[in-house]
Amino acid sequence: MEQLRQGSGDISRPLATSVREAKHGVSEQRSLRRPTVTAVIPALNEAQNLPHVLPKLEGLVDEVIIVDGLSDDDTIEVARRLRTDIKIVEEPKRGKGAALRRGFAEARGDIIVMLDADGSTDPGEIPAFVGLLLAGADFVKGSRFLHGGGTSDMPRHRQLGNGALTMMVRWLFGGRYTDLCYGYNAFWSDLLPRLQLDSDGFEIETVMNIRALRAGLKVVEVASFEDKRIYGESKLRALPDGWRIAKTILRERFRGRPLAGELPAAQLETAAAQPETAG
Repeated sequence: MEQLRQGSGDISRPLATSVREAKHGVSEQRSLRRPTVTAVIPALNEAQNLPHVLPKLEGLVDEVIIVDGLSDDDTIEVARRLRTDIKIVEEPKRGKGAALRRGFAEARGDIIVMLDADGSTDPGEIPAFVGLLLAGADFVKGSRFLHGGGTSDMPRHRQLGNGALTMMVRWLFGGRYTDLCYGYNAFWSDLLPRLQLDSDGFEIETVMNIRALRAGLKVVEVASFEDKRIYGESKLRALPDGWRIAKTILRERFRGRPLAGELPAAQLETAAAQPETAG
């Protein structure tokens, strides 16, 4: 079920019309050919996990980019052995956000899909993300809390924290997100300049979700299942990273500089698939 949310307030109609016309032109151009898909995968010491991830991408994407955070195991060698056409990019700057931004800059596909290297995100769900983009969405975000989704890798305290942060974003920015701190997203690559990404850590996923709303993009949630990391330990630190995300939300709320092509809040239109029990 899809639901549209329309804000209220003053806005000059010519601005809103010009943005909509521009987006309509892009949509027509996209439909003229089959879009290419790039998978961007940040990796730091994931040599043991890549054999469980990369083979599953066969036939689902046109380009695979591994952004290596200067691993001290054989992550790069394993990636090249598993997929001869893989693109390896080394990013010396620490943080998931820095790795993703580098991968986005290197991507050549019309659609970019963000995946984790630890086996927690299922490549088999990629067609669902891409299908919603082809159906008219600008940005598709996975949700572990929609009907049909789930997680086996989130203890109760993290679920409570994610829920609180999600409600904070709904209250401050609108939209009807059911999940916030999840890294399985897909979007049209030509929209990257409108997101103006500048985060280096785990908060980048939150920044993307907020700025997609602020930029007036059509955002659709899709049910996704998060599995446990196969090998190794998570690099996420629940309390420090949760606090960092909360500060990021507040900073975005009081951000003075508008985003490229941003509409005032009155004209934000988002579409988010809601649980079947939602009213």
